[in-house]
Amino acid sequence: MPHLRSLGLWAALVAASGTLAYGLSLGHFPAALLLGPMLAAIAFGVGGAGLAVPRSGFMAAQAMIGCLVAKAVTAEIVSTITEDGWLILAVVLVTVLAGSVVGWALTRLRILPGTTAAWGSSPGGAAAMVAMSEEYGADPRLVAFMQYVRVVAVVLSASVVARLLTDVSAPPAPAPDSAPPLAVAATLAVAAAGFGIAHLLRLPAAALIGPMLLGALLHALGLVSMALPMPLLDLAYAIIGWYVGLRFRRETLRETVVALPGIVVATVAVIALCAVWAFGLTHLLPIDFLTAYLATSPGGLDSVAIIAVGSKADVSFVLAVQTLRLFVVLLTGPLLAKWITRAAPARN
Repeated sequence: MPHLRSLGLWAALVAASGTLAYGLSLGHFPAALLLGPMLAAIAFGVGGAGLAVPRSGFMAAQAMIGCLVAKAVTAEIVSTITEDGWLILAVVLVTVLAGSVVGWALTRLRILPGTTAAWGSSPGGAAAMVAMSEEYGADPRLVAFMQYVRVVAVVLSASVVARLLTDVSAPPAPAPDSAPPLAVAATLAVAAAGFGIAHLLRLPAAALIGPMLLGALLHALGLVSMALPMPLLDLAYAIIGWYVGLRFRRETLRETVVALPGIVVATVAVIALCAVWAFGLTHLLPIDFLTAYLATSPGGLDSVAIIAVGSKADVSFVLAVQTLRLFVVLLTGPLLAKWITRAAPARN
């Protein structure tokens, strides 16, 4: 009986996800197949459905997105990114600084404890931040809530910006040809090998970063032809949306209702600061605002990648910034947490 109930709930979730995704696609929203499942999963998670995406499924979906991004990388794009490397690093540091300032403000205003505010406001690596936060004395439930509120807010705001800045009156792009079986097999092999190497090297977000870096290198050198069938990509989009959405729970909402206003303000503040920086970036580089906005968006990497691919943004530039930011956040997280904690006012 529990299995039948679970199957029924999954069937209902798939139906709700498909309906929302179809409605969003009619509105020409990029990443409709990510947004629809994510919004449906939030409703099911808060409603107490008790569903969860297996970790292995989520990692496989991330690997597919990594290969999708790798397919967009060419030697010319790599050259362009290399020339602007110093500015990309500046973009990353500004984004990280924005999250740190917001965490410091939450601490000074006594809205959240110092360690929790530090880890919860870190702009990226949501799963890693939650895992690392408990070791430094933070409340992992509150950190998880802050991180995934930010992820959802970033996805929604980035989708709206992409929708507003994308010319939907232009003729639709031609449907991609069917993926050659040998190219698909090679892509899946790259995904598996990339994850294995990244896991051995203990890289953050190994399932996404490994296939993306290895696939981009092989594809840019012309050694591997990357191809993924659309049904597989659609499933990867949906799995990522479900994974994020189903992590929201009614219990978490009750436990964090007092801090919710501060969390919402912090999330909006980080996104706003990054948007202002994105506008300034358009005057420093020959890129459009949509590309700059997605590049500076404070996470998550896989979701932003999906939106960038579905719009007219420069995917390689966006992912170069986002990937570097992920590494910087993971490296500086403990140091920033200690700094923000020391900034906490003494208790009377």
